[in-house]
Amino acid sequence: MASSSGTTTSYGGDSDLQEEMDQRKRRRMISNRESARRSRMRKQKHLNDLMTQLSQLRNEINRVMGSISMTTQRYMSVEAENSVLRAQVAELSYRLRSLNEIMAFTDTGTGFADEQSGEFGGEFTNDSLSYVYTCQPILASAEMIMY
Repeated sequence: MASSSGTTTSYGGDSDLQEEMDQRKRRRMISNRESARRSRMRKQKHLNDLMTQLSQLRNEINRVMGSISMTTQRYMSVEAENSVLRAQVAELSYRLRSLNEIMAFTDTGTGFADEQSGEFGGEFTNDSLSYVYTCQPILASAEMIMY
């Protein structure tokens, strides 16, 4: 038979051509299915990787938050201790000034142990108090003041 394009084909050739086209179509369809399957697998692997990374980052965040919490607690504890120590320093400084004033007062001869006033019945003298204060160091420790 002659076709309008000038080539001759037989009925058997048409079926071979149709069969070859159907076979190519099936191969292309199978290839597309395989390609889509590989694409889904890559997508799933990427999603799994992202989920793993998310889990690791959440764990890291929890670890850092715990560390921050512990550091904050330590800071607050040290700050409270520093406040107590500052109060103790102020109290001890005040006591030391008071004791130094007493020593200065007794050293001038007009203090509590003034022999001329007879205030202590002559038991203590200015010299004896002075000697007691100069022989005894004024010690201060954190245990002196209870919290």
